[in-house]
Amino acid sequence: MGGAARQEQQSYRVAISGYYGVRNSGDEAVLKSILLALETEAKAQGVQIEPIVLSQDPAWTTKMYGVQAVHRMRPAELIKALRGCDGLISGGGSLLQDATGTKTIPYYTGVIKLAQWLGKPTFVYAQGIGPVNRRWMDPMIRSAIRKSAYVSVRDPESAALLGRIGVPTERIEVVPDPVMGLPLPRGAAAAAKRAGASADEAGRVPVVGVSLRNWRKDSADLERAAAALAALARSRAVRLRFLDFHTPDDTEASAYVMRRLAALGDGGHGSNAPAGAGGHGPSDAREQAGASVAAAQWQQLGAQQQAGLHPGSTAERAEPGEDPQLMLQEVSRCDMLLGMRLHALIYAANVEVPMLGLSYDPKIDQFLGQLGLLPVGTTEYLDEQSFVKAASSLLDEPDQWRDRHRILIADLKQRAQLPAKQIIGLLRQKRKG
Repeated sequence: MGGAARQEQQSYRVAISGYYGVRNSGDEAVLKSILLALETEAKAQGVQIEPIVLSQDPAWTTKMYGVQAVHRMRPAELIKALRGCDGLISGGGSLLQDATGTKTIPYYTGVIKLAQWLGKPTFVYAQGIGPVNRRWMDPMIRSAIRKSAYVSVRDPESAALLGRIGVPTERIEVVPDPVMGLPLPRGAAAAAKRAGASADEAGRVPVVGVSLRNWRKDSADLERAAAALAALARSRAVRLRFLDFHTPDDTEASAYVMRRLAALGDGGHGSNAPAGAGGHGPSDAREQAGASVAAAQWQQLGAQQQAGLHPGSTAERAEPGEDPQLMLQEVSRCDMLLGMRLHALIYAANVEVPMLGLSYDPKIDQFLGQLGLLPVGTTEYLDEQSFVKAASSLLDEPDQWRDRHRILIADLKQRAQLPAKQIIGLLRQKRKG
């Protein structure tokens, strides 16, 4: 009887379009979360899903996730994949926005329209929409989204923007970012060290996760972040652990801030800074190796030379590898996190790590708002003492933060599965019809 059931089990080939294969930890976490959600919901509904990922590096994507992948920028491969699929998922991530240039929206809406032209149902999966500053792009978005079988976005602001563009809001489902549903690697939860303990328990130095990115050309935002972190490291012993979500860009930003920390540790005069530390922003690949060098040199300076820095404070870079779940595990080991990257904050929420957000884009404010939080600063302004006060509060009373946000986080994690459930249901209905 089991064999007959397996023979009757229906299979659906689903193409997935997004910013995949570029080795951006946040986007790769989105992909892995979608793949796991589809697998879970397919099992619950008694069907099979065969994903086909449109990737910048198909071989790497196949190696990482064990799924079929084709090159997202090769028309022949793209058309063949869409022609052979049962439907297209567009998302997640911030695909329909023009902040990164004029090619992004035409590409992603073009993939949707191509699938629709081939007679395939299209599904918008928990996307963040906007900003869209070029009004001539509105018709592209409107046409692609209005003709999609299912539309979900990750925040109310995205739904409102689609409404202004001309998409009926009653067709839009607001859901959490898919990464809220990403599980830790097997066994990782049981091995977590935090277990709700105070950061100072048994004299353990608390780990402060730091996720920064290049944004301002003059690096003034990174200077302010370095000054705030140095102020925290002067006020108490902390283990600053830099988490690079997008290499090599974030690696360069981390390197720059760590080198500035070495200089600021000497009261801002820089006499103890590693060679090359100064007022200029990260510029080339040499900075990638510079981060670990800066950390080692800072720790080797000696407490007596680091004028004003707490003798127990250190800085280092994490190297979790390319698997998004291993980065999630790194975040879970932090006592708190300062994040510029959206998915650094989402990772922190996922594993209930108290967080402070540094905003460079409305999507940061929008996600923090879902948890009832405000950013601690922006790329234009970050007050050192306000940061130290906020960070110290999280380090001293982590359980209070978790108690305030646990119910909201649990709701986000549960609802992160909704798009997968809806999409599989629609695929089954279409085949029956």
